[in-house]
Amino acid sequence: MSDKERYIARATNVAARMIGGEVMIMSGLDSSLFSLNATASVLWQAADGVTPLSAIVAQRICNAFEVDPAEALRDAEELAEALAGHGILRLSDSPIPDAGAPARGSP
Repeated sequence: MSDKERYIARATNVAARMIGGEVMIMSGLDSSLFSLNATASVLWQAADGVTPLSAIVAQRICNAFEVDPAEALRDAEELAEALAGHGILRLSDSPIPDAGAPARGSP
């Protein structure tokens, strides 16, 4: 787990839809489809670029699911890195101020 705050924002080149409590994302880079489970969907929806990942986990994930906060943060960091690796999420050590515009099709 990182000691630095991390910030996440949705990539702008994706299309996303909420279907039955889960988010489906299509990458604009290669048309790959991603299906996020309920926990990952909460993370995706909260990815505004200015709220620290630790706050998203504490306020949104831990409040919605029975999970250990430290474990939830580790899992969220791993998920954020994986989604960033696929180009559907932006990950930064500082706020991402231009992330205010949601991805096309996002709620």
